[in-house]
Amino acid sequence: MSVETTARHRAVRRLLAMTAAVCMGAGLVSAAAVPAQAAPAEDFYLPPAQFDTAAGAVIKTADLPVYLAQPGGDGQWPLAAKTVMYTTRTQDDVPIAVTGTYIDATQPWQGKGPRPTVVIAPGTTGQGDQCALSKAFTLGMYLDITPPTLSANQEALSAMAWNHLGARVFVPDYIGMGTPGVHTYANRIEEAHAVLDAARAANTLAGSGSQTPIAFWGYSQGGGATAAAAEMAPSYAPELNLKGTWAGAPTADLSEILGEIEGALIGGAIGFALNGFVARYPDLKPILDARTTAEGKSLLATLENECIADVIMRHPFLRTTGLTVDQRPLTEHLREIPEVTTILAQQRIGTLTPRSPVLITSGINDDTVPYAQTRKLADNWCGAGATVTFRTNHLPPILPKATLPNHFGPELIDGFGTNNAINYLLDRLNDVPLQGCTID
Repeated sequence: MSVETTARHRAVRRLLAMTAAVCMGAGLVSAAAVPAQAAPAEDFYLPPAQFDTAAGAVIKTADLPVYLAQPGGDGQWPLAAKTVMYTTRTQDDVPIAVTGTYIDATQPWQGKGPRPTVVIAPGTTGQGDQCALSKAFTLGMYLDITPPTLSANQEALSAMAWNHLGARVFVPDYIGMGTPGVHTYANRIEEAHAVLDAARAANTLAGSGSQTPIAFWGYSQGGGATAAAAEMAPSYAPELNLKGTWAGAPTADLSEILGEIEGALIGGAIGFALNGFVARYPDLKPILDARTTAEGKSLLATLENECIADVIMRHPFLRTTGLTVDQRPLTEHLREIPEVTTILAQQRIGTLTPRSPVLITSGINDDTVPYAQTRKLADNWCGAGATVTFRTNHLPPILPKATLPNHFGPELIDGFGTNNAINYLLDRLNDVPLQGCTID
């Protein structure tokens, strides 16, 4: 490793430590110190009757103060950001409005070449409109007491880290988050569209054009979204200058993941997936209704309006055996429904080939997104000739099914620590040569 590279890595670590400290400190800011109308008005999330249907078109914006950020290079605080409504496409190629958060650069770019944009695809935040991450950027969380609900901004650290490195940042909310309709949870096509169109919208907002260097960053649901975006970019958004992608613990095969989270701390996310399926395939509803009890139907309706923190507090370690008429897990029923089998096969990531480098990371003891399906994704892409780096996190198992240590623990290590996705993407943005596959 060169002296220049070593110095840069040390600088990145210092920046990340500073960012983490600022984010944790800012999370303690009293709501009383913030103007009551700091968050965008709810009517912002209602699309106009007519809007530009071009993919990535910016429909409207609203100023958004970010109090959890460190001061900008000019000392400005709070950081000025924007809530953005832009156009994307459903899996059926229907134009639809989606929202997100755009944070323009406030620091000198720490890499080489033109200033890049980093699109950060969120991990699981929930399915209710209040769970849209753009609603949690001002203070780092969204909190309401009527009805009680909580959504934490789990992407604040990565957004502020990239901002401190001088990159532009765009964090999409995904389809149906805040905006009308059901959030189609972990739908690879719609997540990929939202990520790719977020990059287009960011280029428009920055006035930087399609040659702007782009990087994708995501973990868990976000890792699935960036993985899907990476493999769909050549066909859906070939004009984007995508330099590299981090797909951490990507949700590549939902059939494996839904079985893994049965009885886990976030087992309620099974309901998020089912609600999303029914939203796009309404013929599934009577099939599922015939297999679920009144309690099961009620819980699915409840989950449609909850955030992941609500699931943890109200339905921890949910087992779906109590929701079916024959007391078998819902996941067993799903394997027996041909329509669902077809949907799950269509939703599997790895059938297309990325043309830009991808870093895939996975915890060997991940109790939420199984290691085997992540490794299979890497093998599929490598077999198709993609440039893939696969890194295994060997964190030992801690409280299996508890999700937080075994799934979210590797996120911090892989994003900012040993496997260091930030340095991987910095190398890609700096055009450090990389080709072929490396499996670790």
